[in-house]
Amino acid sequence: MLNNHINPITRLDYPDPDVIRVGDTYYMVSTTMYFMPGCEILRSHNLVNWEHAAYVYNKLDSTSGQCLSGKENIYGQGMWAASLRYHNKTFYVCFVANDTHKTYLYTSKEITGPWKKSIIPGFYHDNSMLFDDDGKIYIVYGNREIHITELCFNDSAGDCELKPKDNGINKIIIRDSDNSPLGYEGSHFYKIGGKYYIFLINIPKSTGKRTESCFVADKPEGPYIGKAVMSDDRGFRGSGVAQGGIVDTPSGKWYSILFQDSGAVGRIPILMPVSWNKELIKKDDKTFSQVNFPVFGTAGIIPDNFDIEDLHPDYKYNPLVSGSFFDTASESFGFKGCWQFNHEPDLDLIKKDTAHDSFSITTDKLCINLVQARNVLTQRTLFPGCKCSVNIDGSGLDEGDYAGLCLLESNYAFIGLTKRNGEYYLVMCNREIATGGIWGERHDNESAVEIKSVRLDAPNATLYSSVTYDSYLLKDIADDNSYIAYPEKDDTVSFYYSVMDSIPEKLGTDHDLKFTLDHFTGARFGLF
Repeated sequence: MLNNHINPITRLDYPDPDVIRVGDTYYMVSTTMYFMPGCEILRSHNLVNWEHAAYVYNKLDSTSGQCLSGKENIYGQGMWAASLRYHNKTFYVCFVANDTHKTYLYTSKEITGPWKKSIIPGFYHDNSMLFDDDGKIYIVYGNREIHITELCFNDSAGDCELKPKDNGINKIIIRDSDNSPLGYEGSHFYKIGGKYYIFLINIPKSTGKRTESCFVADKPEGPYIGKAVMSDDRGFRGSGVAQGGIVDTPSGKWYSILFQDSGAVGRIPILMPVSWNKELIKKDDKTFSQVNFPVFGTAGIIPDNFDIEDLHPDYKYNPLVSGSFFDTASESFGFKGCWQFNHEPDLDLIKKDTAHDSFSITTDKLCINLVQARNVLTQRTLFPGCKCSVNIDGSGLDEGDYAGLCLLESNYAFIGLTKRNGEYYLVMCNREIATGGIWGERHDNESAVEIKSVRLDAPNATLYSSVTYDSYLLKDIADDNSYIAYPEKDDTVSFYYSVMDSIPEKLGTDHDLKFTLDHFTGARFGLF
C-alpha cells in the first residue's frame, strides 16, 4: 500500500489526462499540443508513480505550421484531450488537432507501437470513446452542447478504422444553461453497472472555479441527469481540480485523475479516491430516480493521504525527467522520452554525439525571436522548483547567431551565447508580454529585449537556470503532524553562468513566468 504525500502525482505539466487499466498496468495519455514527438502515454502499477511508455506519433501531418516554416507555427494548437481505450486486444487513441481541424485515430496491438494512423470524418472536440458490451461504439464530445455520435468500423478501409454510422445515434444529450466562462467540455464516457456515465468540466458563474460534474443515464442517448461532484482547489489559488478520467483497480476500488492549473508550470494531474453512493435525484416535477453517483475524494474534498494498492511494489520506475539526451532504443528521434522538440524538428540540422551525450544544432533561417527557432529541444519543468544546467560550445556560431538555455513559453527568457564583431558575449534576454492577459494575444513578431551582457574570452561556458513556482502547496509536516503551508511566491526564473569551473554568477534579472493561452502549455527548459 502507498499512502503519504501522494499529490500532485507527477509535479509536471500533464494536462487533460485519460487513464485506463489493462491487467496489472495503468496507462495515462495527456495533451502535448505542438510538441513533437506527440501524444505521450505514461505507465504505472500504482497510479502514483509514472514513467514514460510511448509517444503515439513522431510527426503528425508535417504542415508548414507544424514544421515552423517561415513565421508559421501552431503554438496554442496541435493535439489535445485524447481518449485512450483498450478493446479486443487493441489500444485506441483518439484526439483532435486544432490547427488541422481533423480527428485522428491511432491504433496498436502494443502500447509501445507501432501505431496505425487514420482519420475519423468530423471534428470531435474533447472526445471520449466507448466500446459498449453490445458491440456498438460511441463517441461523446463538444463544448456547452455535448453530443453523442454512434460509430462503426470502416470495413472498406481495413482494420480498426472508424466512421460515423449511417442512421446511427447522433444528437445533443447535455446542454450548459449557465452561460459560464467555460461551458461543459472534457468528456469522459463510461458504462458502469449497466448505467452510462459522462464526466465533464465547466466553470460555474457562482464560483468562477474549475468544477467536475457527472451525468448518468440508462441509455447512451439519455436522458441524462447530473450534478457537480468535485470543486475542491486544495487551497491553491482558488484553482479547481477537474477534467480527467476514472479507473478501477483489480480489487474493485475506484480512483480518478484530474488536473489542476498550477501557474506557469502548467497543469498537473491530481489523484483521488472515488466511492459510490445511491442518491435520489429529481428528474422532473413529479418523479425521482435512484442513481449510484460517484463521490470524489472525501465528501468532495481531496485528501492529502489515502491508501492505494501497489500492483508491483518492487518495480523501479524510470524518472520523467533526465539529464542525458539519448536512448538508442527509442523511436522518439533517438532522444529519451522526456525530451520533445518545440515543433516537428529538421533532423538534418542536428548532429548527435551519443558517445559524449551531446549534440550540435545549426539553423536554416533567420528568426526575429526564440519562438520561431526550429529544433528547440525541451523538457518539462518541475513544481514547485527545479534547476537545469548545460555546457555550451559556441565556437561554430556565425556572427549574430544565438545559442543557449531558455525557459520556453510566450513570456520567455533565456541565457545565451552570441557572436558580435568577432567576439563572444553571454546575454540574458526576455520577452515581457503586457497585453492579452491569460487569453494571450499572439506575439510572433516581437523580439526579445537584452537585459544584460558580459564578454567572454572563449566561446565555452556552463549555463544554469533556476525556476521557482508558487510554493503555497509545498507542505512540511510539523512536530504535531500538522501541515505548514508556505506563503505564496511569484513564478520566476533566474539565470547563471560559469566559465572554466568558476563559481556561478547571476546574469540579468529574475523573470516572471506566466501561463497564457496563446501557447497553452507550461514553461519548459529549452536548448536552442
